[in-house]
Amino acid sequence: MEVNKTNPIKRSKALQGVSREHHHGLLLCWKIRTGFSKGISEERIKKYVDWFYTTHLIPHFELEENFIFPILGNKHRLVKKAITQHKRLHRLFKDSDSPSKSLSLIEEELEQHIRFEERVLFNEIQKIASEEQLKTILKLHNDEKFNDNIHDTFWI
Repeated sequence: MEVNKTNPIKRSKALQGVSREHHHGLLLCWKIRTGFSKGISEERIKKYVDWFYTTHLIPHFELEENFIFPILGNKHRLVKKAITQHKRLHRLFKDSDSPSKSLSLIEEELEQHIRFEERVLFNEIQKIASEEQLKTILKLHNDEKFNDNIHDTFWI
């Protein structure tokens, strides 16, 4: 019986910091799921999610849209898909009419979006990026240690 093993993605050094940010986005999804499973109030979860969005996701989306996606071209179907997903996520994060529904959708859609970027989009970008473009990303992207908001660790 043959086991189908997937090899880990070899990520360019210039994109490794962005991939680490994706990991933190996946952790956000896990924290939302965990909060719901523990019966944590949506207000507590939303407060953390809003902090994460403002502190981490907005700058992350801006970096991708201004410096990474243009490598492939903003008219490319994969880039168009990613930008559409960004817009949808922005709307979900800003929705205050139905926080519980929005949080559930954020958890699902952010995870799908990150997996799409990591497994498909970034691989295509890496294939065609020039050394100069990669150096620019490396220079622009401040790969600092992730500082989490631990004022209310509802997921623990």
